[in-house]
Amino acid sequence: MGAAAIRRAPGIGGMRMTTAIERWLERRGVTVRDVAEIVLSLQRPYNDRLTMPDCEESVRAVLAKREVQYTLLTGIALDELADRGLLPEPLQQIMEDDESLYGVDETLALGIVSVYGMIGLTSFGYLDKMKPGVIGRLNGACGGEPDRRGGDEADARSGAAVGRVHVFLDDLVSALAAAASARIAHQNPDARKYGLPCEG
Repeated sequence: MGAAAIRRAPGIGGMRMTTAIERWLERRGVTVRDVAEIVLSLQRPYNDRLTMPDCEESVRAVLAKREVQYTLLTGIALDELADRGLLPEPLQQIMEDDESLYGVDETLALGIVSVYGMIGLTSFGYLDKMKPGVIGRLNGACGGEPDRRGGDEADARSGAAVGRVHVFLDDLVSALAAAASARIAHQNPDARKYGLPCEG
């Protein structure tokens, strides 16, 4: 489902919207499992009972939040417009170059991370620096000429991992993994419980 399809469905439900976001991610070469693998690597040292299905469920729970969905839609759309050479200059060139001082991508991603507090922020910083798994593949895919064929024709010819510009997506995936990891940390049954002192 593309932007036009979502526009035509103003009453779209939460589950359908989440499914649409997953398809947008898959179109850019990212699956829920890709993100869940990163979540598992972050949280397994603190929870040896954690499973891949647990991590996938946490990723989907974060994806179900409407503010997360809107953030992902915005970032992916900008990447795709840059792929097709449709952004105004100098923004088009900035996106193609993945300009190091262009921090708008990280700023947008922080909107996802902030949902789960400082644990998520710390994990985001780590993932942004280390770029494990699919994050590194996205970051390494940038470069080359943007795809100016446009529309469904470009998607059909290029397959699932469409596009060379992932200025926003690598940070958004880092944020999604960090938020899903923080969500698991908050729910860890082995976390130490502290009670408030009784007032005398």
